[in-house]
Amino acid sequence: MAEVEESSKPMFAGLSDISISEDIPVEGDISVPVSSHNADNDFSTLDEPVKDTILRDLRAVGQKFVHVMYPKKSSALLRDWDLWGPLILCVTLALMLQGGSVDSEEEGRPQFAEVFVIIWFGSVIITLNSKLLGGTISFFQSLCVLGYCILPLTVAMIVCRIVLVGGSGLVSFVVRLIVVTASFSWSTFASTAFLADSQPPNRKALVVYPVFLFYFVIGWMILTFSPSQ
Repeated sequence: MAEVEESSKPMFAGLSDISISEDIPVEGDISVPVSSHNADNDFSTLDEPVKDTILRDLRAVGQKFVHVMYPKKSSALLRDWDLWGPLILCVTLALMLQGGSVDSEEEGRPQFAEVFVIIWFGSVIITLNSKLLGGTISFFQSLCVLGYCILPLTVAMIVCRIVLVGGSGLVSFVVRLIVVTASFSWSTFASTAFLADSQPPNRKALVVYPVFLFYFVIGWMILTFSPSQ
């Protein structure tokens, strides 16, 4: 019976006997402290104007072009990778190699889609080969390096188009051969300068050889290009 009486008592029956001291504050304001200025807010681009975003990206692409033309021990091309530069170079090179041959009956010249697929498919194959051989860089970092290092060959294509305006004789061929050879060598050297350190020491040759073939094919397309009549 005692247990029944105890269970029938209210749960908070004893709280009425508790007195609250006058020294304990029972009133106040509930406020959420405002955090101080965060340095990460300086890098937020959510409220950035579109013009500023485009200019910032263009400056980043230009800096990577400088790294390719003057390769040195820098991880900027690998750390801040992007595919805007490779896309611009690929489209530019494909348009110049096309040379208006869409309406031509001659089928010997590469079309835009062919050049586009060759460049991107070749880059993917080289990247997969690098990863399978134990490379430490990511998939998109490798694509970024290979794409940006097409810059010397794109410049060579522009020079060859200018040379071909004066004719397609022996002198023109020799000049184009020298320009394309120099650009091919520079593209291969720049790409291996960025990729070599990320490969095992005993497998660097296996990584450099596909890169050599990749830029050689692009250089051969540039050298054998002839504008549509």
